Amino acid sequence: MTVLQLSDITVRHDGPHGPVTAVDGVSLEIPAGTTVGLVGESGSGKSSLVRAIVGLAPVHGGRILLDGREAGGHTVRARRRLGRRVQVVFQDPDTALNPRMTVRRTLEEAATAFHRLDRRTRAERVARLLDLVGLDPQLAGRLPSRLSGGQRQRVAIARALAVGPDLLIADEITSALDVSVQASVLNTIRELQRQLGLSILFIGHNLPAVCYVSDVVAVMYRGRIVESAPTDALLRAPQHPYTRTLLAAVPGLPATSPPPGSTPLSVDTANSAPLHAGCRFSALCPDGPGRHPERTVCTERDPQQGAADRPHRAACHFPSGTVEPDEPEDGLS
Repeated sequence: MTVLQLSDITVRHDGPHGPVTAVDGVSLEIPAGTTVGLVGESGSGKSSLVRAIVGLAPVHGGRILLDGREAGGHTVRARRRLGRRVQVVFQDPDTALNPRMTVRRTLEEAATAFHRLDRRTRAERVARLLDLVGLDPQLAGRLPSRLSGGQRQRVAIARALAVGPDLLIADEITSALDVSVQASVLNTIRELQRQLGLSILFIGHNLPAVCYVSDVVAVMYRGRIVESAPTDALLRAPQHPYTRTLLAAVPGLPATSPPPGSTPLSVDTANSAPLHAGCRFSALCPDGPGRHPERTVCTERDPQQGAADRPHRAACHFPSGTVEPDEPEDGLS
């Protein structure tokens, strides 16, 4: 069963020089009880996609389905229904929590948003939520300012869980935390998925963190998903050159050898490289026309059309450095 299905989603923003396409034809599925990771550099379109899913950004094309039914809508009732099914934990807990509300009041407010609970049940619910995220229930009387950054993020996770969502979206939730705290929060996410059977969309730019918590990983580059595969398969045999470049930058991961001729990528470099009618990564690709001038297909034909519809999908004409380009098929977007 698929909880969330994104089909050919497009999101545009107004930029200083006209409309900017932040998300360009993205398709992705979140099966029930599965954690799907979405990884990409800043500016790749991850957060724009999240905002579109929860109705905070307009969708200019495509469909968003929850359990096979159209999600969202502009009415109060539609937004309330979506909020009951899908909850988001954002990057910065300092701005996510009301500084004047105690932890108890924050969680009680969320827990009673869709259900009427008596005082005793509310207290039990608050204690249960804090226990789920690894916090001492004695912290319930504290204000956010009296908590550490890791504790505040756990409270934000507990608040999202309070409504009993079917899908939890974690958007860069460890980015604002100290390295020493990140691992414990990641372990909490894994344990929550195991205990509650949650469906989770875990968003991040830290590839090891995303892989650690995810069953399936999708790699996003300049508004498109370029590769999607079960985590073990992605780490063992990455197919897209961009994915291999990301893995090569992380010591200790299986694919630690840089692709031949590759150079380190920066956000500015990745986002300012020329866009072609074909592959968006072709200008920087170590296996592309820069090293292989005969591979004109990379700049002429969109590799999305040639990505095979299989568990491990890569939008590349030469996956894993193959000599001949794949034949066009219905594929990944």
